[in-house]
Amino acid sequence: MNQKELIEKISKKTGWTAKDSKLALDAVTENIGAALAKGDTVRTAIGTFSMNKRPARTGRNPKTGESIKIKASKNVRFRLAKPIKDKLNKR
Repeated sequence: MNQKELIEKISKKTGWTAKDSKLALDAVTENIGAALAKGDTVRTAIGTFSMNKRPARTGRNPKTGESIKIKASKNVRFRLAKPIKDKLNKR
């Protein structure tokens, strides 16, 4: 499912227009992003989003075998909520 299909499903479920559904989806994603940028954890009905920090490290270029420095970075971790996980695994 892509974003357009998700917006259509939200519209059908809520009775909102596609424009209102897109605004709602944009607001949710914007607020999750802002909270993660501050270092907060976001718990939702679908799961938990949290920020993860990767330290700088030394890696190897697989083509040449040369050592390279990999910068520290931040990424998002997502842990699926138990009800959805159970539904996927049919428990």
